[in-house]
Amino acid sequence: MTPTATFDLRERLAVYAQLMRIDKPIGTLLLLWPTWWGLWLAAGGWPGWTLFLIFTAGTFLMRSAGCVVNDYADRDFDGAVERTKNRPFARGAVTKKEALLLAAGLTLAALLLILPLNALTLLLSLPAAFLAASYPFTKRFFPIPQAYLGIAFAFGIPMAFAAIQNHVPFVAWLTLVASAFWTVAYDTAYAMVDKPDDLKLGTIKTSAITFGDYDVAAVMACQAVFLALMGVVGHVAGLAWPYYAGLAAAAALALSQYPAVASRDRARCFKAFLDNNRVGAAIFAGIALSSLVG
Repeated sequence: MTPTATFDLRERLAVYAQLMRIDKPIGTLLLLWPTWWGLWLAAGGWPGWTLFLIFTAGTFLMRSAGCVVNDYADRDFDGAVERTKNRPFARGAVTKKEALLLAAGLTLAALLLILPLNALTLLLSLPAAFLAASYPFTKRFFPIPQAYLGIAFAFGIPMAFAAIQNHVPFVAWLTLVASAFWTVAYDTAYAMVDKPDDLKLGTIKTSAITFGDYDVAAVMACQAVFLALMGVVGHVAGLAWPYYAGLAAAAALALSQYPAVASRDRARCFKAFLDNNRVGAAIFAGIALSSLVG
């Protein structure tokens, strides 16, 4: 291979990595927490290395595929938004064909990972893939696309129960609904970062725009509903006291985000979005510790 070819390959890989958001792991983490909640709840504790690795790698691959599809869908708009103006499509560094092939390859890899699992898990992977691929296009017509994203981000929960218990009980769907409210909360804070640019474009719909002057109240209300529903999850699942300690810590962390969100400052809203990683971690710690003492 010539030096030029080597350089070109490295350049293409760097572009693909940016499309997949490998340099921004927060999205993967926010997807992983609900998936891990589901695994630990379904198994009553440690799910074993096989399932842990399959679901963790699958979450990374599907999140990456979703990011590629998102940039493909937003290719005509990202250049006009401050936060996204340097993405590969916005600066002309990638073609539509490349992006679609990359997304297809990532999705296929995720599918191959779950082939050893039972039929119900494989069946649930179909709506999971559809939700991930279609979400970016809901921003054209759905007033609160973050709610759609919330379902997509939480679909690892019923899949985890299916893989471990071969059925999806009520508590799995309840956890999915709770997680969806959490996603609406943190992704609305995220959307507040782009709100001025999105309003100028006039073609993108987000919860931050739909909620208007009530965007801050909506964020905090969704956090409250999320935490309340997770309290019900703990009761239904019969979790021990460490879970409620973790839930209390999560509530304190969510409440601490209020001043940043209320400021509507772009940088502070983005920081509030990032801080939700700690909320997810606190709840996971509570679930994991509950399984050890329960």
